[in-house]
Amino acid sequence: MNEQRARRPGGRSARVAAQVHQAVTDLIGERGYGNFTVGDIATRAGVADSSIYRRWGSLETLLTDVALTRLNVQSPMPDTGSLDGDLRTYAAQVAREITGPDGPAVLHLAVALAGSGQHGVQAGADLRAERTRQLESMLDRARERGEKAPDALDVLDHILAPMYIRVLFGMVPLTPDYIDGLVDRLL
Repeated sequence: MNEQRARRPGGRSARVAAQVHQAVTDLIGERGYGNFTVGDIATRAGVADSSIYRRWGSLETLLTDVALTRLNVQSPMPDTGSLDGDLRTYAAQVAREITGPDGPAVLHLAVALAGSGQHGVQAGADLRAERTRQLESMLDRARERGEKAPDALDVLDHILAPMYIRVLFGMVPLTPDYIDGLVDRLL
């Protein structure tokens, strides 16, 4: 009888993905986008190139996965029971993520993906579409509670974009007062 192995969540596959993701983040931080190959990632992660291609298919797909995974894990959509609470919690989470040890590298990755040829443009579009979908879920919950909610583009323009610009250009730190001010102006 042939027994088929079931994939275990958190097993070897998850460890390899985590090692590859960290290798990508480290290489972006050290070398910048476009200055490393799948081979460099594989060497850094201690895996074979073929493992990366088998799982992700292309460098752009891997980079998109790294950026989305970081966004989803570090800045999940909160559900505090009010739009005001959700936006403040979300903005504070994003600020912590993009100013943390790997935050600027991931932010630079997201920006670089958007301007790196056809695959990169698609990767950037996929990243924005996923984040917009997630924001819409938070905003839809607020509307269902009877709250007046902005659209996702307004959240991007009035909360995320100013924080991203400050981090990308090394401007004034993202203080709690600054972040609350962004939410206040949006609402």
